[in-house]
Amino acid sequence: MLWRGAYPLVLASTSRIRRILLEDAGIPIEPIAPEVDERAAELRAGRMTAHETALLLAREKARSIGIPCAGQFVLGADQTLALGRARFTKPIDMEAAREQLRALSGRTHELCSAIAIAKDGRIIYSHCEVARMTMRSLSERFLDAYLEAAGSTVTASVGAYQLETLGIHLFERIEGDHFTILGLPLLQLLSFLRREGCLAA
Repeated sequence: MLWRGAYPLVLASTSRIRRILLEDAGIPIEPIAPEVDERAAELRAGRMTAHETALLLAREKARSIGIPCAGQFVLGADQTLALGRARFTKPIDMEAAREQLRALSGRTHELCSAIAIAKDGRIIYSHCEVARMTMRSLSERFLDAYLEAAGSTVTASVGAYQLETLGIHLFERIEGDHFTILGLPLLQLLSFLRREGCLAA
């Protein structure tokens, strides 16, 4: 086995795709839902950039369950979206998702994916990667079809899409690491874990 850690990695996230990415990479995990009000944290972020906000949220998630997991590494992760100076969050309903997609249509936005590692409640590592995503021009007819097909999943992700499923139909160009786009800068995380002796080097 490649994993050399004494304990599983605590994943402070309910994200199915992050869990799958880690498990597929051979990392034993212990998922625990973070005790963080994301909407309140985003409000506190105020005029922070999307990059800074993603890091803030990842750190808060990692710290939220760091102390009960004494001696274990706790991974927090978050993703934000920036269109110029505008910062997007997860749409609250289908109409908000439609409005986000209209705003992103035919334009290039940035996905900022951050990770943070806490140990005993203290952040010991954090990192943020950025991917540039260019949507094709979306007609109202296509938006109707896409929203009907995707259903409520559009409210589960920032930008109203999940690239690994139907969201791929929205794009004409993608620049960036695939794992970053899915919400977990996995290469950087693996590098950290190797430095800490948790993975075979």
